Amino acid sequence: MKKQFLILFIALIVAGCGKKSSPKPGDGSGNTTPPSPTQATLKLPDNNALCTTGSIKSSTESDITFTWNASDNTDSYEIDIVNLLTKATVPQNTSSTTLTVTLLRNTPYSWHIISKSSKTSSVAQSDTWKFYISGSAIVNYAPFPATLTSPAFGESVTATNGKVNLAWTGSDVDGDITRYDVYFGDTSSPAVQKSDTANTFLNDVNVTSGKTYYWKVVTKDSQGNTSDSGLFQFSVK
Repeated sequence: MKKQFLILFIALIVAGCGKKSSPKPGDGSGNTTPPSPTQATLKLPDNNALCTTGSIKSSTESDITFTWNASDNTDSYEIDIVNLLTKATVPQNTSSTTLTVTLLRNTPYSWHIISKSSKTSSVAQSDTWKFYISGSAIVNYAPFPATLTSPAFGESVTATNGKVNLAWTGSDVDGDITRYDVYFGDTSSPAVQKSDTANTFLNDVNVTSGKTYYWKVVTKDSQGNTSDSGLFQFSVK
């Protein structure tokens, strides 16, 4: 009888020392990590286009409806609308995939969507589109401010033989961009580096290691309209 009791006791100990199941990857509680939101796809207003579908409120304002395709794993959206003349941003939040916002007429804007989820801190940002709100009695519109692409704002770059290349993109609803003026220097009020270039790049710009440089591009069209990209800065390693 004692022998049988001893065998049973040993069996219980062995069973209790068995391998425990591994927890699932995630937050430590056995739960899997929630999936991150995906990028939304923009629909309207069209990119680099004149927005004529808004509802005119007054001589200075229109109601513009923004629409985009739903993104996965998302329960809310932040839409950031930037006045490209003043650089002021109008952030809006919604759980829908459409939103109507009152904006200034005869003004260029950019916009993008940030997809969010209450289950995770991860977000996803859409592409950025530009559009121009039509104004009364306007037959030709100023170009969109150029987008400075390289060097990026605040970037630290390595010069090649004491030189760097500048690059940007331009767009215009009328399609009549003619030239660009490039301002460049080591102060926050840079001088003209190159006038009336038809290119969207400027190569072999002289720089010095350890210094910070500032640059901007002014876009011109055939009707004498201009737009200013705004001032960017970068440093040289």
